[in-house]
Amino acid sequence: MEPILVIVGETASGKSDLAFKLAQELNGEIICADSWTVRRQMDIGTAKPSAEEQAAVKHHLLDAVDPEQPYSAAVFKKQALDAIHDIQNRGKLPIMVGGTGLYIDGVIFDYNFLPAGPPGQREELENMSREELLEQIEAAGIELGTTDIRNKRRLMRLLETGGAAQTKGQLRENTVIIGLLPDRDQLKERITKRVDHMLAQGLEQEVQALAQKYGWGAEGLKGIGYREWQDYFNGSQNLETTRQRIISSTVHLSKRQRTWFKRHAQIKWFSTPVNYAQVVDYVTTELNTLG
Repeated sequence: MEPILVIVGETASGKSDLAFKLAQELNGEIICADSWTVRRQMDIGTAKPSAEEQAAVKHHLLDAVDPEQPYSAAVFKKQALDAIHDIQNRGKLPIMVGGTGLYIDGVIFDYNFLPAGPPGQREELENMSREELLEQIEAAGIELGTTDIRNKRRLMRLLETGGAAQTKGQLRENTVIIGLLPDRDQLKERITKRVDHMLAQGLEQEVQALAQKYGWGAEGLKGIGYREWQDYFNGSQNLETTRQRIISSTVHLSKRQRTWFKRHAQIKWFSTPVNYAQVVDYVTTELNTLG
């Protein structure tokens, strides 16, 4: 396999900026491994790369699906592998960057994703309470194992797959993985500044337009930075509370992302603010070794 570079870490840690610089330095193109930037029309709340950045460096898997359409890690894996093949065929370096752990792991560990359930099952399960899902699981004789019973989506998936588990392979050959590890207080400050920038850029208007067009049940509007606005538009929450809820949700997301990626011994971690020269030296040395 030809080499690829993977950049992981928490939201607002600076992954995208680093990927952009490395793509320019190393003749690369970027594959965005993010479950929200993949959706069209969701630009401000997902902190997508600017039009200028996208013109300077080709980005793949941005704006791949509409806000209301289904999308999964299995679909991402197929599209990401196609993008990797395309980039390599043109003599460039694929740089996969993002914080959606399952998307990244699905590619680099060759997950064997299980197929979706029969048509209509997902909608039926969506309308069930967590308690009803647990009753269905017990009635079907499905073992819960280590499934987090507080997580409704995990319970739904357990029913869709009949309790079967996806399989995971070995790390993809010729894969260099680096991660950014920000200080907690610095990250909270970065998250706060980013949310305030989104608000200044017109996040409220973006969310309102999406909610009017697709409804609050659309998959895209379940994401952080979007779902927190429903009470605001219903008149039961003010703007400052909405802002604080977005910040809090993002901080909690960052903790989950850190926990996910810290399991991987293959990642070379760099503290932030990152020493760019040090990163370039490490990445080029590793790539040359692979080559």
